[in-house]
Amino acid sequence: MSNQDPHHVQPEKIYSVLIVGGGAGGIAVAASLHKRDRKLEIAIVEPSDTHHYQPGWTMVGGGVFRPEITAKAMAKVMPDFVTWHQQQVVSLEPDQNCVTLSDGTVLGYKALVLAPGLELNWAGIEGLTESLGQNGVTSNYQEGMAQYTWEMVKRLKKGTALFSQPPMPIKCAGAPQKALYLSSDHWRRNGVLDDLSVQFHNAGAVLFGVPEYVPALQSYIDRYGIDVNYQSNLVSVNGPAQKAVFRISDTEGGTQDREISFDMLHAVPPQRAPAFIRESSLANEAGWLDLKSDTLRHSHHENIFGLGDVSGTTNAKTAAAVRKQAPVVAENLIAHLNDQPLTAEYLGYGSCPLTVERGRIVLAEFGYGGELQPTFPTWVNDGTKATRAAWWLKAKQLPMLYWQVMLKGHEWLAKPKKLSQ
Repeated sequence: MSNQDPHHVQPEKIYSVLIVGGGAGGIAVAASLHKRDRKLEIAIVEPSDTHHYQPGWTMVGGGVFRPEITAKAMAKVMPDFVTWHQQQVVSLEPDQNCVTLSDGTVLGYKALVLAPGLELNWAGIEGLTESLGQNGVTSNYQEGMAQYTWEMVKRLKKGTALFSQPPMPIKCAGAPQKALYLSSDHWRRNGVLDDLSVQFHNAGAVLFGVPEYVPALQSYIDRYGIDVNYQSNLVSVNGPAQKAVFRISDTEGGTQDREISFDMLHAVPPQRAPAFIRESSLANEAGWLDLKSDTLRHSHHENIFGLGDVSGTTNAKTAAAVRKQAPVVAENLIAHLNDQPLTAEYLGYGSCPLTVERGRIVLAEFGYGGELQPTFPTWVNDGTKATRAAWWLKAKQLPMLYWQVMLKGHEWLAKPKKLSQ
């Protein structure tokens, strides 16, 4: 649309704060804003009918959680103090402070928060879309498919099980490994692991990006006898034939394709920002939302902030990151609206509870540059080791904390750090 289009210069409504995305980031930041200033007129744009607790999908795939605890009707989760536009965003016009929705509505804003999450690029792996959900091809990343993962794990008694991890960045970088470990643990407990060839194909060059956590993870790789293949990227799947092709890179930059037959394949697709972000002027060169890493304000637009999986910052893309980001965005956005200097700083915190076996977790907590940022002292939980305390937190406490604390704007253990001037 041209700048002369009357819809662009005359928004239907102008909000104090317009939030794009009703996932963890959008709702958490709305709640944090409302707690700070109840006079703010806030709207959320979110097309979905259902809100998913995505960290629970791995646990469904491991037979730990029932699927129903990982979802609620969006209408029940959406705060009553916001106006909900159940539409998709078609385009952003940051220079005119407005957003166009799929029904043609144009909404204006004084401040914009972008938290639409990311897009799973299933088509990025040839044949994967049509293969999912049958012939042993599964993915805990696909809504509703974790139950199929668990059915396959229970059914498999011999043969080859493949687990893939695509190039970074992806949401919850540990999730591909969580599926690998929980499955292997089930097979070990049921006495069939020796009859299985379990392979992990990682497009990256290391087991985990923060070295302190690697020894604990490697000990489970050894325990389960997992064949780890680095720089091995899944590029195509033939479900009916039960064959997968991996592209293996060498240190000189050359590649070689390798076809492997499987009985089960847990595939993880490459991931990217939604099209309306990556094709806009707000994206960085890699297509992610171009944010300042400390304040989470856009690099070129003072009244635009962002958080969650869409962010181009280098933190891990996890719900735990959102828990720390939401108060930072809320505090800085209100400072902006009041013409005050920004005061809150995000230190890159992310958490990845790596479910290495049923009953134990390696609780990886780290910030920018891989700096360890543990929530608890080591006498409560040593995150570099597999502990029962971390399992108790993940399996028993985190779902409640997500629904009742984070989405309600309670900032326990998430108070923003003061920006170092």
